[in-house]
Amino acid sequence: MRMVEMLASPDSASGLARRLELPRQQVNYHLRELERAGLVRLVEERRKGNCLERIMEATARSYLLSPDLAGKRAAFEAEARDRFSSGWLIAFAGRMLCEVADFCEGAEGGREQGERAEAVGKGPPTLALSGEIQFASADSRAAFAAEMSEAFARAIERYHNEKARGGRRFRMILGGYPIP
Repeated sequence: MRMVEMLASPDSASGLARRLELPRQQVNYHLRELERAGLVRLVEERRKGNCLERIMEATARSYLLSPDLAGKRAAFEAEARDRFSSGWLIAFAGRMLCEVADFCEGAEGGREQGERAEAVGKGPPTLALSGEIQFASADSRAAFAAEMSEAFARAIERYHNEKARGGRRFRMILGGYPIP
């Protein structure tokens, strides 16, 4: 991860080795593996005497790792049945990350929708709401959750139209967690 972070600006194995205080061969090995995984890419090759210096850079500013990488336990299946548990929130957040990433990458029919949005200069049609609240007590948090659940269900019932021609389905998630 340090190598990928350092490659926000292009550099060679030799340059990284100096900065990391590691042998160039070791850094070069890891760069090849990172390149194979698609996390870094070749941007330039330079001749230095008899050697060819490869200049690499990170392929993105940030990366999203699928929760599926951790296997089924990543969803905290037993805990995920309780909508007040951290497992439930993590499972839904992971699902959202995967589905939005798939949509952006064009998986499972999202490509056509993504290309239409891109053709008119827009990204995927998403919606995000965020706010902060400080509860006076666990009881006030529970009352807020009940009120939001009712309002959320009413809004979904009001705007959901199963028979709408050309309508698009959205998954709506409302969650909260303590601010670290």
